[in-house]
Amino acid sequence: MKKIIISANIVAALFLFSSCSKNFLDKEPFDKLVPQSFFNTEKDLNLYTNSFYQRMLPSALAVTTEDEWGDYTSKNQSPQFIAGSYTSVNEPSWSWTNLRNINYFLENAGKAGVAQEVKDHYIGLARFFRAWFYFDMVQRYGDVPWYSKTLSAADPDLYKSQDSRSTVMDSVLADLDFASEKIKDVKDNTASTITRQVALAFKSRVCLFEGTYRKYHTELKLEATSGKWLEAAAAAAKKVMDAGMYKLYTSSKPAADYRTLFISENPVADEVLLAVVYNNALRRWHEVTWKFNSATYGSRWGLIKQFVNTYLNTDGTRFTDKPGFDTIQFVREMAQRDHRLAQTVRSLGYQRSDGSAAPPNFGYTFTGYHLLKFSLDDKRLDGVGESYNSIPLIRYAEVLLNYAEAMAELGKMDAGIWNETIALLRTRAGVEPTGPQTADPYLQTTYFPEITDKYLLEVRRERGIELVYEGFRYADLLRWKKGKLMEMQWRGIYVPAKDQLMDLDGNNTPDVCFVDKVPATKVPGVIYYVLDGTASKLSEGNKGFILWREDEKRAFSDKKYYHPISNTDIVLNPNLRQNPGWE
Repeated sequence: MKKIIISANIVAALFLFSSCSKNFLDKEPFDKLVPQSFFNTEKDLNLYTNSFYQRMLPSALAVTTEDEWGDYTSKNQSPQFIAGSYTSVNEPSWSWTNLRNINYFLENAGKAGVAQEVKDHYIGLARFFRAWFYFDMVQRYGDVPWYSKTLSAADPDLYKSQDSRSTVMDSVLADLDFASEKIKDVKDNTASTITRQVALAFKSRVCLFEGTYRKYHTELKLEATSGKWLEAAAAAAKKVMDAGMYKLYTSSKPAADYRTLFISENPVADEVLLAVVYNNALRRWHEVTWKFNSATYGSRWGLIKQFVNTYLNTDGTRFTDKPGFDTIQFVREMAQRDHRLAQTVRSLGYQRSDGSAAPPNFGYTFTGYHLLKFSLDDKRLDGVGESYNSIPLIRYAEVLLNYAEAMAELGKMDAGIWNETIALLRTRAGVEPTGPQTADPYLQTTYFPEITDKYLLEVRRERGIELVYEGFRYADLLRWKKGKLMEMQWRGIYVPAKDQLMDLDGNNTPDVCFVDKVPATKVPGVIYYVLDGTASKLSEGNKGFILWREDEKRAFSDKKYYHPISNTDIVLNPNLRQNPGWE
C-alpha cells in the first residue's frame, strides 16, 4: 500500500487544514498544534510532511484529463476560457492554505531533536512542495506574491502586490536546489514518496519550462536569462540519467511495453519515479476508464488527425511523406506505425479482456481516435469508478525528453545526445531510431513554422507522442508561445463517403456509418454517426475528414497566456495588479 496515505480526518484534526472564508490569514492553522510539544521527533516531521502528499498531488483523473486543454484533443466543447466569455469574475479565488502549512512547518522543523541531516531531509521535502505550489501558481498567473513565512493579520505583507516573476522563480529554484541536495537519495520502488531523484527530475521540468518561456516570450524582456534556466534543466536531468537508478521500461515487446506503464496496478519501478498509487484489494480506486468510455460521464475525448499524422512509420520514415497521407482510411492509417499509436488510441485488433472486439466507439469519441492509454480492458469498469491502475506523475522518459529539449534549445544537440535520449524512446516503440536528415515540413507547416532546427522539431514531435494525455501539452503550448494552436480545427478520421459501412479494426465486420439520418433498418453492431451539418460535418460535403464542433469559436489571444486575478482577490487586496488584458 502507498505509504504516504494517512487518514484525512487525522490530518484535519492535527493541522486544522480548513479553507478560509476570505483569505488564508482568517484563521491560524495551528490553533491546537503546539510547536513545543509536536516538533520534537522524526516521527513528528514525517507525519506533518506526509500531509503534503495527500493535499497537493493531483488525482488520477486530474492528470489524465488535464490535456483536455491541449490542442491535440477534441471533446464535447472547449473550456470556457478558450471558447466563451471569460472574465475575472469567472476566475476562482486562489488558495494559499497549502503554502501556509508548508511555511509553518519550515519555521518549526528546526526545533526537532534529531540530527541535522534528518532535519534537512524533511525541510527539503517541504521546500520541494513549496516549489510545486509556486510552479503551479506561476504557470497560471505569471507574477504572484512570494511568501516564505506565515503571516499574522497585522503583517503589512498580507496586502502587498505581486512580486516579479524573476523573484518568485529564483526562489523556486533555490527551493529545488536545496531539495535536490538534501532529500535522501534512495530509490522508492513504490513511486509514492519524494526522493532526491524525484526532486531532480521535477527541477528539470521547472527549469525547462522557465527557460523556454523566457526565450519565446520576449515581451518579458528576460530572454537573456533563458540560457541559465536551460542549462539548469539539462544539468538536473543529466544527474538523474547518470545516477542509473531508472531506465526506460522494456520487455522487448514494442506493441505492449508503453501501455504497461499506464495500466499496471503497481507503478513500473524501472521507469516511474512518482505516481498516484491505487490498489484494488484496498478499494483505492479511480474513475478514469469510466470517463474515457462513457457517452455521458466523460467529455468524449479523442485525438485529432493533425496530431495522429505526426506518429512515424515503424521504419522511421514520416507518415506525412506518403502520397495522399491525409486521405488514407483508418485501417491502413494505423498499419505499420509507431507502436505507441495503437497503445494510445483503439486500433487494429484491439480487444477487451473478455476477447470481444473493441474498435473505436463513436459513442465515446467524435473523431474516431478513441483514447485507450489509461483505460483498463475490463468492460465492467466502463460504468463504475473502480479502476485501480496507478497513474505516473514523473517518468524517466520525461527526464530524457527534458534533457534533449534543453540541449536542443541551447544549440548543443548532436548525434550522441540523440542516441541517449530520443533514440531510446523510439527503439522501445519499435521505430527505427536514426536521427533526422532534414527538418520535417509537416511539423513546420502545421505546428512550428518558426522552427528550422531539425533536432528541435523531432524533440517536440517526440514529446507530444510520448507524453500524450499525461498533462503536459497545455503547459508546453504556453511556454513555446503557441497558444494559437488551440484554435486548430478538430479533424477526425477520413470518411470516403456518407452512408458507407466502415470497418475500423480490420476484422472485416462493419463498425460505423456516417449518415444524415439514421436508416429505418440498421445493421447490427454498427454505430450510426449523424452529421448535423453544423457541429459535425465532413470536410468535402459527402466525404472527407470528420469535422467536429465547427460551430464553436475558439480564440487564444495573448492575454490568455495568464489567467486573470480573481475579482474576489482584488477586492480583498486592492494592491494586486490585474494581469494585462484582463483589466
